[in-house]
Amino acid sequence: MSMTGVRCSVFAFFVLACAAAAPAVAADAKVPPGEAKAKASDCFSCHAVDHKLVGPGYQDVAKRYAGQGDKIVPVLVAKIKKGGSGNWGSIPMTPHPQLSDADLTEIVHWILSLKPGGTATAKTAPAGQTHSYKNSDGKMVTADFDVFKPGTGDKQVTDDVFKGYEQYNSYCFRCHGGDAIGGEYAPDLRHSLAGGMTWQQFLSTAMAGRQSKGMPSWAGFFEEQDIRDIYEYIKARQLDLIAPGRPPSGQD
Repeated sequence: MSMTGVRCSVFAFFVLACAAAAPAVAADAKVPPGEAKAKASDCFSCHAVDHKLVGPGYQDVAKRYAGQGDKIVPVLVAKIKKGGSGNWGSIPMTPHPQLSDADLTEIVHWILSLKPGGTATAKTAPAGQTHSYKNSDGKMVTADFDVFKPGTGDKQVTDDVFKGYEQYNSYCFRCHGGDAIGGEYAPDLRHSLAGGMTWQQFLSTAMAGRQSKGMPSWAGFFEEQDIRDIYEYIKARQLDLIAPGRPPSGQD
Protein backbone atom coordinates (compact mmCIF):
# COMPACT_ATOMS: atom_id res chain seq x y z
CA MET A 1 0.00 0.00 0.00
CA SER A 2 1.32 3.49 -0.87
CA MET A 3 1.76 6.23 1.74
CA THR A 4 -1.17 8.09 0.20
CA GLY A 5 -3.36 5.01 0.56
CA VAL A 6 -2.34 4.56 4.17
CA ARG A 7 -3.19 8.15 4.98
CA CYS A 8 -6.60 7.93 3.35
CA SER A 9 -7.77 5.27 5.79
CA VAL A 10 -7.15 7.54 8.78
CA PHE A 11 -8.10 10.77 7.04
CA ALA A 12 -11.66 9.61 6.37
CA PHE A 13 -12.31 9.29 10.09
CA PHE A 14 -10.82 12.73 10.71
CA VAL A 15 -13.05 14.37 8.11
CA LEU A 16 -16.15 12.93 9.77
CA ALA A 17 -14.96 14.14 13.15
CA CYS A 18 -14.33 17.65 11.81
CA ALA A 19 -17.76 17.75 10.19
CA ALA A 20 -19.34 16.97 13.54
CA ALA A 21 -17.25 19.53 15.41
CA ALA A 22 -17.48 22.39 12.92
CA PRO A 23 -21.04 23.53 13.81
CA ALA A 24 -20.02 23.89 17.47
CA VAL A 25 -17.09 26.11 16.50
CA ALA A 26 -19.18 28.24 14.20
CA ALA A 27 -21.90 28.59 16.80
CA ASP A 28 -19.59 30.40 19.24
CA ALA A 29 -20.80 33.99 19.03
CA LYS A 30 -17.47 35.26 20.36
CA VAL A 31 -15.54 33.91 17.38
CA PRO A 32 -15.67 36.00 14.16
CA PRO A 33 -17.30 34.09 11.28
CA GLY A 34 -14.11 34.15 9.23
CA GLU A 35 -12.05 32.74 12.08
CA ALA A 36 -14.65 30.03 12.71
CA LYS A 37 -14.53 28.97 9.07
CA ALA A 38 -10.72 28.95 9.11
CA LYS A 39 -10.76 26.71 12.19
CA ALA A 40 -13.31 24.40 10.58
CA SER A 41 -10.99 23.98 7.61
CA ASP A 42 -7.29 23.01 7.74
CA CYS A 43 -5.96 26.58 7.85
CA PHE A 44 -4.53 26.42 11.36
CA SER A 45 -2.50 23.34 10.52
CA CYS A 46 -0.08 25.52 8.54
CA HIS A 47 -0.75 29.03 9.86
CA ALA A 48 -0.80 30.67 13.27
CA VAL A 49 -2.08 34.13 14.08
CA ASP A 50 1.11 35.73 15.34
CA HIS A 51 4.04 33.66 14.05
CA LYS A 52 5.16 31.55 11.13
CA LEU A 53 4.44 27.82 11.04
CA VAL A 54 4.62 26.27 7.59
CA GLY A 55 3.14 29.39 6.06
CA PRO A 56 3.22 32.99 7.28
CA GLY A 57 1.44 34.22 10.39
CA TYR A 58 -1.91 35.80 9.64
CA GLN A 59 -0.83 39.08 11.21
CA ASP A 60 2.06 39.23 8.72
CA VAL A 61 -0.39 38.64 5.88
CA ALA A 62 -2.60 41.46 7.16
CA LYS A 63 0.44 43.75 7.41
CA ARG A 64 1.58 43.02 3.85
CA TYR A 65 -1.81 43.83 2.33
CA ALA A 66 -2.78 46.69 4.65
CA GLY A 67 -4.23 49.72 2.90
CA GLN A 68 -5.24 47.86 -0.28
CA GLY A 69 -8.92 47.79 0.64
CA ASP A 70 -11.47 45.42 -0.79
CA LYS A 71 -9.67 45.09 -4.13
CA ILE A 72 -7.18 42.63 -2.65
CA VAL A 73 -9.88 40.34 -1.22
CA PRO A 74 -10.80 38.48 -4.47
CA VAL A 75 -7.09 38.15 -5.28
CA LEU A 76 -6.42 36.40 -1.97
CA VAL A 77 -9.58 34.30 -2.29
CA ALA A 78 -8.30 33.02 -5.63
CA LYS A 79 -4.84 32.31 -4.19
CA ILE A 80 -6.25 30.26 -1.33
CA LYS A 81 -8.57 28.31 -3.59
CA LYS A 82 -5.88 27.56 -6.18
CA GLY A 83 -2.95 27.04 -3.78
CA GLY A 84 0.66 27.22 -4.93
CA SER A 85 3.90 28.86 -3.83
CA GLY A 86 6.12 31.82 -4.53
CA ASN A 87 4.55 34.61 -2.49
CA TRP A 88 5.81 33.49 0.92
CA GLY A 89 8.48 30.92 0.07
CA SER A 90 8.91 27.72 -1.86
CA ILE A 91 6.62 25.47 0.21
CA PRO A 92 3.32 25.20 -1.69
CA MET A 93 0.00 25.96 -0.07
CA THR A 94 -2.59 23.21 -0.40
CA PRO A 95 -5.43 24.09 -2.83
CA HIS A 96 -8.88 24.55 -1.26
CA PRO A 97 -11.40 23.97 -4.08
CA GLN A 98 -13.91 22.60 -1.55
CA LEU A 99 -14.34 26.02 0.08
CA SER A 100 -16.87 28.37 -1.47
CA ASP A 101 -15.91 31.89 -2.53
CA ALA A 102 -18.29 33.20 0.14
CA ASP A 103 -16.54 31.24 2.91
CA LEU A 104 -13.11 32.20 1.64
CA THR A 105 -14.15 35.85 1.48
CA GLU A 106 -15.11 35.76 5.16
CA ILE A 107 -11.80 34.09 6.04
CA VAL A 108 -9.83 36.70 4.09
CA HIS A 109 -11.75 39.60 5.69
CA TRP A 110 -10.96 38.16 9.13
CA ILE A 111 -7.25 37.76 8.31
CA LEU A 112 -7.00 41.31 6.98
CA SER A 113 -8.67 42.65 10.14
CA LEU A 114 -5.89 41.34 12.39
CA LYS A 115 -3.49 43.75 14.05
CA PRO A 116 0.03 43.05 15.37
CA GLY A 117 0.01 42.15 19.04
CA GLY A 118 -3.47 40.65 18.92
CA THR A 119 -4.32 37.53 20.86
CA ALA A 120 -3.22 34.34 19.12
CA THR A 121 -5.84 31.62 18.98
CA ALA A 122 -3.65 28.78 17.73
CA LYS A 123 -1.73 26.62 20.18
CA THR A 124 1.98 26.86 19.62
CA ALA A 125 4.86 24.57 20.50
CA PRO A 126 7.08 25.73 23.35
CA ALA A 127 10.41 27.25 22.41
CA GLY A 128 12.14 25.13 25.04
CA GLN A 129 15.54 25.39 26.69
CA THR A 130 18.62 23.22 26.35
CA HIS A 131 18.54 20.10 28.54
CA SER A 132 21.46 17.70 28.99
CA TYR A 133 21.13 13.96 29.51
CA LYS A 134 23.36 10.92 29.56
CA ASN A 135 22.28 8.36 26.94
CA SER A 136 22.53 4.58 27.07
CA ASP A 137 26.17 4.70 25.95
CA GLY A 138 27.09 7.11 28.72
CA LYS A 139 27.47 10.01 26.30
CA MET A 140 26.16 13.45 27.24
CA VAL A 141 23.61 14.73 24.72
CA THR A 142 21.39 17.81 24.61
CA ALA A 143 17.80 18.41 23.58
CA ASP A 144 15.82 21.64 23.23
CA PHE A 145 12.95 20.20 25.27
CA ASP A 146 12.38 18.10 28.39
CA VAL A 147 12.66 14.43 27.51
CA PHE A 148 11.93 13.23 31.04
CA LYS A 149 9.64 14.55 33.73
CA PRO A 150 11.55 16.52 36.35
CA GLY A 151 11.89 14.66 39.61
CA THR A 152 11.64 11.18 38.10
CA GLY A 153 15.36 10.54 37.83
CA ASP A 154 15.10 10.36 34.04
CA LYS A 155 12.81 7.35 34.45
CA GLN A 156 9.56 8.72 32.98
CA VAL A 157 9.21 10.59 29.70
CA THR A 158 7.15 13.76 29.54
CA ASP A 159 3.52 13.66 28.47
CA ASP A 160 4.49 15.30 25.16
CA VAL A 161 7.11 12.67 24.35
CA PHE A 162 4.67 9.91 25.25
CA LYS A 163 1.95 11.45 23.07
CA GLY A 164 4.52 11.62 20.27
CA TYR A 165 5.20 7.91 20.72
CA GLU A 166 1.47 7.16 20.53
CA GLN A 167 0.93 9.34 17.44
CA TYR A 168 4.00 8.01 15.65
CA ASN A 169 3.12 4.39 16.30
CA SER A 170 -0.49 4.97 15.26
CA TYR A 171 0.22 6.66 11.93
CA CYS A 172 3.85 7.28 10.97
CA PHE A 173 5.09 3.73 11.62
CA ARG A 174 3.25 2.40 8.58
CA CYS A 175 5.80 4.04 6.30
CA HIS A 176 8.70 5.01 8.56
CA GLY A 177 8.82 1.80 10.59
CA GLY A 178 7.96 0.99 14.20
CA ASP A 179 10.05 2.67 16.89
CA ALA A 180 11.30 5.20 14.29
CA ILE A 181 13.83 2.82 12.75
CA GLY A 182 12.91 3.30 9.09
CA GLY A 183 10.49 1.32 6.98
CA GLU A 184 9.75 -0.14 3.58
CA TYR A 185 8.29 3.04 2.13
CA ALA A 186 10.13 5.85 3.91
CA PRO A 187 13.48 6.61 5.57
CA ASP A 188 14.66 6.41 9.16
CA LEU A 189 13.69 9.79 10.60
CA ARG A 190 16.37 9.51 13.28
CA HIS A 191 18.93 9.82 10.49
CA SER A 192 17.13 12.89 9.13
CA LEU A 193 17.38 14.64 12.50
CA ALA A 194 20.97 13.52 13.02
CA GLY A 195 21.78 14.94 9.59
CA GLY A 196 20.68 18.43 10.62
CA MET A 197 16.93 18.62 9.98
CA THR A 198 15.58 21.35 12.26
CA TRP A 199 12.24 21.47 14.04
CA GLN A 200 10.95 24.04 11.53
CA GLN A 201 11.99 21.85 8.59
CA PHE A 202 10.39 18.82 10.23
CA LEU A 203 7.13 20.72 10.73
CA SER A 204 7.11 22.09 7.19
CA THR A 205 7.80 18.67 5.66
CA ALA A 206 5.09 16.97 7.69
CA MET A 207 2.45 19.59 6.91
CA ALA A 208 3.31 20.19 3.25
CA GLY A 209 4.36 16.64 2.35
CA ARG A 210 6.68 15.72 -0.48
CA GLN A 211 4.58 14.82 -3.48
CA SER A 212 7.61 13.97 -5.61
CA LYS A 213 8.49 11.22 -3.14
CA GLY A 214 4.95 10.05 -2.51
CA MET A 215 4.61 11.62 0.93
CA PRO A 216 1.19 13.19 1.49
CA SER A 217 0.49 16.40 3.37
CA TRP A 218 -0.69 15.95 6.97
CA ALA A 219 -2.14 19.45 7.12
CA GLY A 220 -5.73 19.24 8.28
CA PHE A 221 -5.12 16.00 10.16
CA PHE A 222 -2.41 16.97 12.63
CA GLU A 223 -2.02 20.30 14.39
CA GLU A 224 1.31 21.94 15.18
CA GLN A 225 1.45 20.52 18.71
CA ASP A 226 0.83 16.99 17.38
CA ILE A 227 3.81 17.30 15.05
CA ARG A 228 5.91 18.77 17.87
CA ASP A 229 5.11 15.74 20.05
CA ILE A 230 6.12 13.37 17.25
CA TYR A 231 9.31 15.35 16.67
CA GLU A 232 10.25 15.15 20.35
CA TYR A 233 9.68 11.38 20.42
CA ILE A 234 11.83 10.83 17.33
CA LYS A 235 14.51 13.21 18.61
CA ALA A 236 14.65 11.32 21.91
CA ARG A 237 15.04 8.09 19.95
CA GLN A 238 17.75 9.65 17.77
CA LEU A 239 19.68 10.76 20.86
CA ASP A 240 19.37 7.22 22.24
CA LEU A 241 17.59 8.46 25.34
CA ILE A 242 14.66 6.07 25.08
CA ALA A 243 14.75 2.45 23.99
CA PRO A 244 12.56 0.79 21.36
CA GLY A 245 9.07 -0.05 22.55
CA ARG A 246 6.71 1.80 24.87
CA PRO A 247 8.64 4.44 26.82
CA PRO A 248 8.10 4.59 30.61
CA SER A 249 5.62 7.29 31.51
CA GLY A 250 3.28 8.52 34.21
CA GLN A 251 0.58 6.33 32.67
CA ASP A 252 2.37 3.14 33.75
